[in-house]
Amino acid sequence: MYRLSKLRFGFPIGLILMLFLDGSISQIFGAQLFQPTATMVSHLVVLWLICAVLFEDRYEIPIARWGAIAGAVFDLYYTGIFGVYVFIFPLVVYLTRQVMGYISPNFLSGLLIYFIDITVIEALSYLASRMVHLTSMAGSAFLVNTLGPTLALNLALFVVLYFPIRWVYNWLK
Repeated sequence: MYRLSKLRFGFPIGLILMLFLDGSISQIFGAQLFQPTATMVSHLVVLWLICAVLFEDRYEIPIARWGAIAGAVFDLYYTGIFGVYVFIFPLVVYLTRQVMGYISPNFLSGLLIYFIDITVIEALSYLASRMVHLTSMAGSAFLVNTLGPTLALNLALFVVLYFPIRWVYNWLK
């Protein structure tokens, strides 16, 4: 069914758009997002992937494959280190699909899943940075200065963008 729908082309276009919007938000609002006391990282790519899992219904979109491709582009373009997000994005898609087996998809459950996914992404990227000595930030400083503000920003973005993204997915079906 996926091959016959507009999702075949619309999903990758939306993913690319979210990739560029992530970078644009960081560039335009860099002074507000990246301060010495608080760092906020937008994860619109993850929002697109998670919403795909929430809204896919009977369409079997290869979200994990697209997540790996988006992770490779994200790694090469934004982080400069290949391999972190290539594994994290498909892992988050897998985690979301597992959780979706136990709860019904709606706005509040999507918000909870997105909260968990952003926490996993930030924690794994922090651990990867610690392993290759890119950061020397203590765990408590990471929780207060990076994870908390990042969760606040991304949950606000989820609340604002959930219904427009749902409309786009319904239009593409």
